Order: sequence, then C-alpha cells, then structure tokens
Amino acid sequence: MSMSSFPYGPVDEDEAVATIHRAIDLGVDFFDTADVYGLGENEQLVGKALKGRRDEVVLATKFGNTIRDGRMGPVDGSPDYVPKACDRSLERLGVEYIDLYYLHRPDTTVPIEDTVGAMAELVAAGKVRHLGLSEASAATIRRASAVHPIAALQSEWSLFTRDLEQDVIPACREHGVGLVPFSPLGRGMLTGTITNLDQLGERDFRRTNPRFAEDNFDRNLELVGVVQEIAAAHGCTPGQVALAWLYAQGDDIVPIPGTKRRTYLEENVSSLDVTLDAGELDLLGEIQAFGARHADMSFVNRDTPERV
Repeated sequence: MSMSSFPYGPVDEDEAVATIHRAIDLGVDFFDTADVYGLGENEQLVGKALKGRRDEVVLATKFGNTIRDGRMGPVDGSPDYVPKACDRSLERLGVEYIDLYYLHRPDTTVPIEDTVGAMAELVAAGKVRHLGLSEASAATIRRASAVHPIAALQSEWSLFTRDLEQDVIPACREHGVGLVPFSPLGRGMLTGTITNLDQLGERDFRRTNPRFAEDNFDRNLELVGVVQEIAAAHGCTPGQVALAWLYAQGDDIVPIPGTKRRTYLEENVSSLDVTLDAGELDLLGEIQAFGARHADMSFVNRDTPERV
C-alpha cells in the first residue's frame, strides 16, 4: 500500500520495484496488495515487479472496498461482484491465479456465507488457491469457515493495537486460520523515527488518525520509549523489537510491515534475528496505546447479517 500514491505520500516506482526484488532475494516470499491501493495502480506495480519471478512468491490481494469519486465508498461483498473483482485483479496483476484472495472488509449488508460461497467458486475455477478475510469479527470467522476453509485473517495487530486478542485470535486458532497483522509497526510510530507531526506530509492520512492527534501523540511517544529501551539493550531498532514481539506470539503469525525503500526492508527482515526474553515480552505486552486506531471504527472487526 505504501508503494502507491495513497495514503502515505509520494513514491518512487523504480525504488519500489527494486525493493520488491530485494525482498525476494532476501527470502521474503509473501506479497500483499489490494485492488483499491492506488486505485488499482498498486496491483499493476506488483505485477510488474513479479514478472518472471511469479513462481517464487505467494501473492495475496483483496477485494470488497470500493472507491467513489476518489474516496472510499461502500463495501461490496455481493456474490455478483466477487468474480468481476477477481477478474480485474488478475488482469492488473498479469497472473493466471491468486494464491490468497481476501475479502477486504465484510459487507454488513450481505451474509458472509453468500460472499464466501462466491469466493469458493473462484477456487473451484482455479483462479484462486486460498481464501482470506480482513477485519472480520470472531462470529464472522466461524460462519465463513463453515462454508469454506479460511486460510488467513488480515487485521491490524501490534503493540499498539490489541483488540484482536480477546475474541478474534481464539476464533482463528479454533479454525486453523493464520494471522496476517497489518500495520505491525503502529503506522510507523513504533519505529521511533516519527517524533513530530510536522514530519507527516499534508496528504498523509495519519494526520486524521486519533493516535496521531496532538492530545495522544506525546503520550504514545512515551510508550515508544519503552520499546526504545529494549531495542538499545539488544543493539537493534525499535521497529525490530515491535516485529519480534509479534513473531513471538506464535508460528501462525505472518506480519506484513509495509515499506517502499530497501533500507527499511532489510531492517524489517533482520527482526527475525531478535529474540526477546519472557520479561521483555511481558513488559511490552502491558503497552496500551492512547486513542482509537481509526477515526471510523465501523470498518474493523465487522459482523454480517444472518443468512435467511
């Protein structure tokens, strides 16, 4: 997502492609995009970067979120929309199949059984290999799994975002659903590199995020100080500590830290070399960020209507 012009500001396409190539060379083999990232441009970018290397990677994309007049529109999980969205993604990516196809957000007007049923037909047709959900509630995960195996749930999870832990993660593990945490670096704040709101561009969407609001920003920076102290003890960066904490939560967890530069990519990969002890894990686990993770929380942990 960060490799497209929305929402994190200007990008360098050549550096983005070089970053993807470097990731593969380092052994990274899971790449995630969505049809709304850059209004379709991101899928094209990823497809371009993976040309000739498709067989080396697991490719995931998402559908369901729509764009209306340049802004996020309603979610569309209707069975008729599913194959149309998939075909458009296949064309933009320039591939014959998608390894992991996510419903980007559950449609609160369509029973999840209907959406997943249509997604399952894509598996039968050979266009998709595995199905995923994003920001689904525990109940939605259980209902979806009754229709077709769900391989992964992509939702926000980090030292700063912990709401999945009570109900959603147990539901995932009950049904063998892997966890793909997005924004594992707290939208950049857990890296310790953002110390002033002036560092964010005028179009950077984090300016509207409650955790970056002035009344919460300074208090959250104090929490980052805890991460920085542990990083100093390990001779690593705060971002590597944040990722190491997630990796320590289980073998079924595959964080997707976004970056658009090779330097940060290499730093993220090196987080696998950081091992936190029990005391450090407990200390980090006590962190509670100030402010909601979205201005509009209706897009997270979503339920769908019952099937009639």
